[in-house]
Amino acid sequence: MRRLRIFTVEDEGPVADSLNAGLRALGHEVVGTAKDGLEAVESALRYNPDLLIMDIRIPGIDGIEAAREILAKRTMPIVLLTGYGDEELVRRASEAGVMAYILKPADIRQLRSAVEVAWARFVELQALTQEVTGLKEALETRKLVERAKGILMDRLKLCEAEAFRRIQEGARHRRMTMKEFAMKILEAGDLLETLGEGS
Repeated sequence: MRRLRIFTVEDEGPVADSLNAGLRALGHEVVGTAKDGLEAVESALRYNPDLLIMDIRIPGIDGIEAAREILAKRTMPIVLLTGYGDEELVRRASEAGVMAYILKPADIRQLRSAVEVAWARFVELQALTQEVTGLKEALETRKLVERAKGILMDRLKLCEAEAFRRIQEGARHRRMTMKEFAMKILEAGDLLETLGEGS
């Protein structure tokens, strides 16, 4: 994976130090750290990092609201840190456009995985954005493509990157958008489920 310029947002000093040390150990550059939501919004736009890692529970505006404000002005992959595996938080984070999240305390394997997933999803989103008119439509398309990837990964035993590549190539060969092709995969998946239930 390429070396990324990463900005972190964490109000607890020891946690921030540990997070930044982990990112450096993975070969990334930490370009700065903020301690609250308002500083996060301001700094993310000023430092223009490749990726942002932010705690959900920070002073001022929370991490999800800060992510929403940042993404309204500039697209970048955002990973949220949380001490809670709350489904409602995950749903809100996903709707805000967050690419991945990590449960605290994060070890280096979780950190590597979250950064890689967030970066891969961001690259996919960039590819989808070229097909559609705006970020909102790209995020909606991404949800369909994520579901279609899941079907291909399950049925064809593919890794996530290969499933995405198959969707890209399949759409191109059939002169369809990735959204249209993903919908075809979802329809086929539903049909196979129905046939399976009838047997």
